[in-house]
Amino acid sequence: MSRLKGRVGLAGLAVALAVTSGCSWQKRENRLLFGGFYFPVKAKAIDKKVSLADFTVTVDKASQSPDDAREAGRHGGTVYCIGNYGTSEIEWSLGPDSDPAQLRIVDDKLTFSGTCQRP
Repeated sequence: MSRLKGRVGLAGLAVALAVTSGCSWQKRENRLLFGGFYFPVKAKAIDKKVSLADFTVTVDKASQSPDDAREAGRHGGTVYCIGNYGTSEIEWSLGPDSDPAQLRIVDDKLTFSGTCQRP
């Protein structure tokens, strides 16, 4: 009986480790490596009920390297538009090529906005 308890305990530990490692993997998939820095990036529709074309990209930890954060944001927008429209064409209203004086880092987050162009 104690042998069975030991196996059940080991199985429970293995499941707990698998679940924990799965959670950390999912969290890391939203991080992009640019210039030696990891930037958590999130792109989402401004109002998905209206259109998926208009979106924002938020780059966290932007103060690590503002130039690299801009490139991480460009990449996040490109991935978003390819996934939703099959094209990487973006018309940025405030984007990675905007004048640096226009860009604002608030709470260590850099936010861009743009519109995916149809192919």
